[in-house]
Amino acid sequence: MGDRNILGGPLDPCGLDPVTGFFRDGCCSTGPEDLGSHTVCAVVTTEFLEHQREIGNDLMTPYPEYGFPGLRAGDRWCVCAGRWLQSYQAGKASPVVLKSTNEAALTIVPKEALLECAADAPDDISALMP
Repeated sequence: MGDRNILGGPLDPCGLDPVTGFFRDGCCSTGPEDLGSHTVCAVVTTEFLEHQREIGNDLMTPYPEYGFPGLRAGDRWCVCAGRWLQSYQAGKASPVVLKSTNEAALTIVPKEALLECAADAPDDISALMP
């Protein structure tokens, strides 16, 4: 059985242009070797990218030797759950694609925070609340 999203369904792809995911398969799949928990599917914003750079996580500079193209606002990317949480706590979180965010993120990020920043949730999210 494959990875599940935070809503309990199958994990949808996060992004193919650029190709994201710890395994560079387009999904926020995870495993024991993914020490950073690249499980939150974020639609990155300029504010989020700048905040990440400020806290030592430069996601804008390309690193072709690692297969990393550098991100621009609007890209969908599987970001580290802890790093996304840091931006959320600073008021600079990016929107999150819930159906593409791995349920493993919930060990680090409260579900309520992800729901609050949902890019793909219905207007009335009360049915999604635990």
